[in-house]
Amino acid sequence: MSIPTIGVFALQGDVREHRRMLESCGVATTAVRRPGELAGLDGLVLPGGESTTMHKLARTFELFEPLRDAVHDGLPAFGTCAGMIMLAEAIEGGIVGQETIGGLDVVVRRNAFGRQVDSFEEVVPFAPSWAAPFDFPATFIRAPWVEKVGDGVEVVARARLADGGVRIVAVRQGSLLATSFHPEITGDRRIHELFVDLVRQG
Repeated sequence: MSIPTIGVFALQGDVREHRRMLESCGVATTAVRRPGELAGLDGLVLPGGESTTMHKLARTFELFEPLRDAVHDGLPAFGTCAGMIMLAEAIEGGIVGQETIGGLDVVVRRNAFGRQVDSFEEVVPFAPSWAAPFDFPATFIRAPWVEKVGDGVEVVARARLADGGVRIVAVRQGSLLATSFHPEITGDRRIHELFVDLVRQG
């Protein structure tokens, strides 16, 4: 297979961090700000940022429907934090009128882990069915969590809360992968490598 090209939604969020991580995995990257920039992509990343702002900007730049169409037509996609919200079929705690691209049969709770001041790091067990399990140093910043998953969704990671509860923080459905946390800012490229594997699998 030739070197895959993965686009990164670039109207808002951790664009440079994702591109740097992906390129270290041996793929080409490009910024996606206009519908025409989706053409020829082998994969797509929806970065961490602010999900409501991402939605509004995607609408303003006439990118929202093309993004939705690309994902629903089978383009592999990886969403982190706000990107997870964008890929979810339903949101708890969203603002009035907030839309998602969808594709992942999950319900996510926006800002579930609290405000910016409540950000934290935790090592979470990452257990993908298509690779060996590993522990990952996850950074949570105003992060969502997954409230419900559909029958076709694989739970890849859970995080333990301070009160002893456990929440789903990473999921996969087919060629779609999403995490509540920000692997792009850790310097650890293992989760990006897993997404690249999904892209290469087609």
